[in-house]
Amino acid sequence: MAPSKSVTLRSETAVSLVDPDQSLKASKALLAHMKKASKEKAANAEKKDLLADPEDEEGSKETPIWLTLTTKRHISDSRSLKPGKIVLPHSLNTDPEIGICLITAEPQRHYKNLVASDDFPADLRKRVTRVIDVGKLKAKFKTFEAQRKLFAEHDVFLGDTRIINRLPGVLGKTFYKTTAKRPIPVEIQARVPKTDGKRVKRTKDANTPNACTSAQLAGEIERAVGAALINLSPTVNTAVRVGHAGWTAEQIAENVDVVAKTLVEKFVPGKWKNVKSIYVKGPETAALPIWLTDELWLEQKDVVADGSDEAKAIIAGEKANIGKKRKSLEGQPEEAEPVAKKAKKTKAAKVDKDKLPESDDTKLDKEIADRKAALKKQKKAAKKALEV
Repeated sequence: MAPSKSVTLRSETAVSLVDPDQSLKASKALLAHMKKASKEKAANAEKKDLLADPEDEEGSKETPIWLTLTTKRHISDSRSLKPGKIVLPHSLNTDPEIGICLITAEPQRHYKNLVASDDFPADLRKRVTRVIDVGKLKAKFKTFEAQRKLFAEHDVFLGDTRIINRLPGVLGKTFYKTTAKRPIPVEIQARVPKTDGKRVKRTKDANTPNACTSAQLAGEIERAVGAALINLSPTVNTAVRVGHAGWTAEQIAENVDVVAKTLVEKFVPGKWKNVKSIYVKGPETAALPIWLTDELWLEQKDVVADGSDEAKAIIAGEKANIGKKRKSLEGQPEEAEPVAKKAKKTKAAKVDKDKLPESDDTKLDKEIADRKAALKKQKKAAKKALEV
């Protein structure tokens, strides 16, 4: 079936935000569908999984749930190797056995002391399995074998915002060929106080590193580990993990509302005017819409109404361009078929140039003149239609 040429004109009305009730309805429907599909899959399985958790008969509780955002134009001009993060009301990573590698600015010893301090939570200290500065990281993990070993030893990698842009050159494609374990930026330098609403310039001291306190470092790590990660790329589709199948519908809906609002306001150019649709989905499910735009295009100049004078002028101009690009071949002699190459040329194979027919340029000149005249008429008609 041929695609429709009808176009929805952009309205100037404000776009409404995501309705929390719609998010909750979609979350309930998605969880119910995933549980039903998991039961059917387990019932139709030829072999029963004896190692499966008996308390998790309705499917894996760790199955991710995604929020999918589609925009009218690309969300970014280039692929970003530094993921953005959105702090969620319900953390995505609460596993007490997760391994965290913290990559800091120099000196490494000062940040190790912060983690070992009494002000740093003991349960979080068990999860921070390595603290290393960028200088030692570059010297110790030069080879691919060492980088792959480091990649496998930890579950989450955090990078100081001051050195996060240097890490792609240090860690290479071992870490950056996928988005699974790219270092997450964390702000661990000293907080600058404000006086009368203005930040006071920090006095530099060679003996004192520019670092936050142990409590502030712990808070930054907790927020980064449980945050939703945004990996920007030149595309109109962006997926963000917002929950797991083992959560309640209320928890997923709350995360969806926060991610949708923050993602659009912080990362989407043009904000809500550039958003086409927002969905929630599982890895193998259909996408359930929670918000759809009434506006197809971003700007008024991008579209014209069907049957208008502007549309007629554009169509007339396109036809004129087609005629302009084509060249007439009538009246020209047909090209001779290519002659196969021979090892030795003979006199009989040589072509007598005097016997070739002479080209008749008078016909060709007349056709070119006629086409130019027709093109001028079409341009005048198009210009008159635009002026009206």
